[in-house]
Amino acid sequence: MAKARKDASAPRHLPTVRQLRYFVALEQLGHFGRAAAACFVSQSAFSVAIQELEELLGVSLVERTNRRVTITPLGRDIATQARLCLADIEGLVDMARERQQTLGGPLRLGIIPTIAPFLLPAVLPAIRRKFPDLQLFIREGLTATLLDDLAQGALDLLLIALPHPVPGAEVMPLFKDRFLLACRADTRLVDPRHFSVQRLAPGTVLLLEDGHCMREHALSACRLRSRSRVSTFAASSLHTLLEMVDSDLGVTFVPEMAVGSALLRHTRIRTWPLPGEGGREIALCWRRSSARGADFRLLGDLVRQAWAHRD
Repeated sequence: MAKARKDASAPRHLPTVRQLRYFVALEQLGHFGRAAAACFVSQSAFSVAIQELEELLGVSLVERTNRRVTITPLGRDIATQARLCLADIEGLVDMARERQQTLGGPLRLGIIPTIAPFLLPAVLPAIRRKFPDLQLFIREGLTATLLDDLAQGALDLLLIALPHPVPGAEVMPLFKDRFLLACRADTRLVDPRHFSVQRLAPGTVLLLEDGHCMREHALSACRLRSRSRVSTFAASSLHTLLEMVDSDLGVTFVPEMAVGSALLRHTRIRTWPLPGEGGREIALCWRRSSARGADFRLLGDLVRQAWAHRD
């Protein structure tokens, strides 16, 4: 007697959005207590939800010990798929919200650290006034990391610097940001009034470490072909880089938007224009599949205007 075939149309028990959110948080934070706190739920309720998800899927997602939590290889694959599912669900909600209001509710913005301290103070007040119902959550990070978070649905929108590859994203250029020579006012390392890259001594140029797109943008802006002039020391942050320049350990190249900022205000650093128009382009980008493209363009126009009319 042939076995009865399972009815493909029969309803199946599926994971809930809550379970998927909890598991994604656990995979990201690697700790039940911290993940539960991030989800604003008790640890016991959080643990029960994860166990229910494992029972529903019939697989082990987490290896539990007294000291740590390890996500299984299958669990990591499921977490990646869960992020995509949550992004699709949030896109559905965004689509409905877009028909009701312009730029209201939560918006997760990623921004690189060589833009954030200069641009945000100039534009956030204007955003607050124009869109009072917008709940803006901001995360700083390196471009590659932010683009991964955008693709996985962990972020909605990015403020980054171009050129940089942005696969699968819609890009809205906002404005050009030129690079300037930055050195201590009394330095003997360079003659800023008659600057030439070819006259720099080996190891004179200080830059951010690999992973910061500003490193390559600066090298391109100053047309530095010989890397022998770049110091073997590299800074992990713009603040550290400027501290090194203020100590006259070398010279560097900073974006024009840094001029007048708190990072330079109480230093002995002076900036000088570079020959040519070398620089970077500040841009917004978002997933091409996002239903909020029109909203993001409105926000981009506001950022551009606020920056152009900053005090």
